[in-house]
Amino acid sequence: MDSIFKTDFRFTGQTSKYEGKVRDVYTIKDDILVVIASDRISAFDIVMPRSIPNKGQVLNQISVEMLNSTKDIIDNWLISSPDPNVSIGHRLNPIKIEMVIRGYLSGHADRLYKSGKRSICGVNLPNGLVSNQKFDRPIITPSTKAEIGHDEDISKSEILSQNILSIDQYEEIERVTYKLFERGTEIAKERGLILVDTKYEFGYDSNNKLFLIDEIHTPDSSRYFYLDGYEEAVNSGVSPKQLSKEFFRQWLIKNEFQGKENQKLPEITDEIIDDVSKRYVELFNLITGKSFQPRKSDNILKELEVNITKFLSI
Repeated sequence: MDSIFKTDFRFTGQTSKYEGKVRDVYTIKDDILVVIASDRISAFDIVMPRSIPNKGQVLNQISVEMLNSTKDIIDNWLISSPDPNVSIGHRLNPIKIEMVIRGYLSGHADRLYKSGKRSICGVNLPNGLVSNQKFDRPIITPSTKAEIGHDEDISKSEILSQNILSIDQYEEIERVTYKLFERGTEIAKERGLILVDTKYEFGYDSNNKLFLIDEIHTPDSSRYFYLDGYEEAVNSGVSPKQLSKEFFRQWLIKNEFQGKENQKLPEITDEIIDDVSKRYVELFNLITGKSFQPRKSDNILKELEVNITKFLSI
């Protein structure tokens, strides 16, 4: 199955290209971003050597739908999606903080809690919590946005003391984060899912107006459980069935890899690739209520270039 691992285009008016962990970002005339969702997959902030067919299309199309469904809460950067793997939007001044919000003790937070920590990003947690338990109220655990290496946890007080944001800016972003998570939770519940945790990124325009940027509520930026069977699983001490790449992280952990020094990356077999791809497609079908239609092209890269060029020429 064909997939997109890397792109290398030169568009009219292009001023720069940035290759992220999973997306390639082209800047046009310094004010427009062309974001291509590749099929690369990362874990523990490391890009894996093999790509996942359909992953980029799933991420892009879910994000476009979710951005459009939250415009009543906050304006966002998106202008159009002229290709299944592409979003084109306004270039804004990004805030170097990711607003991670968690409704449940899972993933990174769970690993920290199991290690004995009872405070995460300045948020105190009680003793006696169990893995994947729902919090009384969602908690926000911000992280720095690292261009290279690992993102790092950061507290509200550190964000303010380092003058990354003012108190007014932080509180506005905090309010929006809770509202977006509430909306995402409602959408997930309608589809028989639980939005466990996610992250949001924000930026300002030249008038200092706040915008939502990046992708939202995708399986790369979010963790989902199936609603059916969740309570029984938690009460039995079993991990709930989930639709996210956390299961891929857990597979790596079981194979003794967490991106640490001197750890060897296990072989990512065709079976694993196929399983991950199917889970991404399954999440698309569930979260959108639509049937995923994979792109059919003999030359995906050429089709990408044509679709983007056509839009930019309008």
